[in-house]
Amino acid sequence: MKNWKLKFRKLLLIGVLALLFLPMIQNKFKVIKIKPLYGTIRVPQKSYLKLKDWFSGTYQKNTEKYLNETFGFRNFFIRLNNQIAFDLFKKAKANGVIVGKENYLYEEKYIKAYNGTDFVGEDSIADRMQKLKFIQDTLRRMNKSIFIVFAAGKASFYPEYIPDKYLLKKGPTNYETYLKYAQRMKINYIDFNKYFIDQKHSSKYLLYPKYGIHWSYYGSTIVADSIIHYIEKLRNIEMNHLMCGEFKIEQSKDIDNDIGDGMNLLVNLKGPTMAYPKVYFGTDSLKGKPSVLVISDSFYKEMYRYGIPSVFSNTHFWYYNKEVFSGSDVSDKETSQVDLREELKNHDVIMIMSTEATLQKLGWGFVENVYKLYHP
Repeated sequence: MKNWKLKFRKLLLIGVLALLFLPMIQNKFKVIKIKPLYGTIRVPQKSYLKLKDWFSGTYQKNTEKYLNETFGFRNFFIRLNNQIAFDLFKKAKANGVIVGKENYLYEEKYIKAYNGTDFVGEDSIADRMQKLKFIQDTLRRMNKSIFIVFAAGKASFYPEYIPDKYLLKKGPTNYETYLKYAQRMKINYIDFNKYFIDQKHSSKYLLYPKYGIHWSYYGSTIVADSIIHYIEKLRNIEMNHLMCGEFKIEQSKDIDNDIGDGMNLLVNLKGPTMAYPKVYFGTDSLKGKPSVLVISDSFYKEMYRYGIPSVFSNTHFWYYNKEVFSGSDVSDKETSQVDLREELKNHDVIMIMSTEATLQKLGWGFVENVYKLYHP
């Protein structure tokens, strides 16, 4: 009996020691393959001992931070913690993410935009739209075109799943006010927010995903096709069009699961299946290829990635009017490094795209900069 107890104690001690040393072993030898965390993860650099850093305490502080963020199984424990918070408390361990009814996921800023709590004021919007009207008239005389694209917003598309505590008395919204002035001043625009809501129950495939913040991959193909047709109408030209081949019906992934991925859960979320058409564009060299400058938030990114620039010439994508993309997934430079007058001279069409959550700063300074450039 005593021998059995002794053996048990030894085994227990060995087990405890193994558990203590297992993270160290994992960190050193990567014994078990652990799924990396989704998103922008900044891993601290390992510090090397220097005498001055030791006495100042910098080495100890940096080493502690490095060990806390790189120990073995860290990613697993983070995902486990996030899963427990989600399953038991309906909490999302992701910045600004709200878990709605039936586990629909939102970013809080979209709910604020839907309620109107981020409203910047009618005077501010009227002033920007007056500037935009002046720019539109000026560019028209130069045989150039400019238009706004109101991208769809998830809170407007799925208001029924917003948690009750976030549903406030609606006030005036940036979207409604911008739309009013666009119509009143005859500023060129496409309203996909209204179009998506109108097509919500009649669309063959989902236009907005349950676990994503952007319009669905399928929805973006409708947008891309509509933008091409709209430019044709503005410029009175015929362009190459977007075409969809084989449709795959799968669980949401990539852009359709961007919030779900960002929550870094242990178990992948299961939701409605989504449509993934194979996208390609016409290549008729006799068709018109206008030069297009796009100033947009992230809602243009998916179209950019699957090839809409191929129907344009000399196309540039200014992400939040800050980073410049010229055909690759890596930005070339920042907009502060380019000559604005020269860029406008080299493009036939300017498109400003914004979803409801980013409309407070429509154009992100672009409208004001162009206005200063051309206003006498």
